[in-house]
Amino acid sequence: ILASVLANVAAAAPRDPSGAVIHPLLERREEKRIQLVLLTADRGLAGSFNSNLIKAAQRFLEEHSEQQVELILVGRKGRDFFRKRNAPVTAEWTGISNKPSYEHAREVSSVLIERFSAAEVDAVYLIFNEFKSVVAQKLVETRILPTALPECASAPLEYLMEQPPAELLGALLPRYVEIEVYQAMVESAAAEHAARMTAMDAASTNAAEVIEKLTLYMN
Repeated sequence: ILASVLANVAAAAPRDPSGAVIHPLLERREEKRIQLVLLTADRGLAGSFNSNLIKAAQRFLEEHSEQQVELILVGRKGRDFFRKRNAPVTAEWTGISNKPSYEHAREVSSVLIERFSAAEVDAVYLIFNEFKSVVAQKLVETRILPTALPECASAPLEYLMEQPPAELLGALLPRYVEIEVYQAMVESAAAEHAARMTAMDAASTNAAEVIEKLTLYMN
């Protein structure tokens, strides 16, 4: 719903001579300074859940070695790994990966929005595991700033706007970023629980097989 409303508000918002909507969160700049947000778990025993995320972050740093990349680390596993390697870290959050709240997403988003609006970074990327099924997670790398406006529906709805479109856009865009971060957090939490359940099931199965073999050998 928010994406639909935002698309229609953006259609009526002021534009620059090139036709682009005017707003600080939409400004596209050459990506010289990048903020990377990595979502990992606070605990292990989840198979390759954390290691795949950390490897993806390392690949990102290698691919953008010519740019200045700073990290925001959500989750103790990612925090511990990059802290030992003296990576440039802007901020970190731990203890929230198991059950993230919208307030947590708002805290993270406020840092991202503030840094991007102040031109301290030129782009913000997010790496997390998306829940697909109990036995499968999808590693996602996506750019959330500058914001990509959703496209209008084929038959756009008409809205009566009490405030000017530019004012509405200024209120909606930060919420849109917050929701993107929150969605990534809850997807990551669901994927973490599924990965841990799968890993523990495999461990129990392997233990049962070992017990059976040892019992046979003892007899």
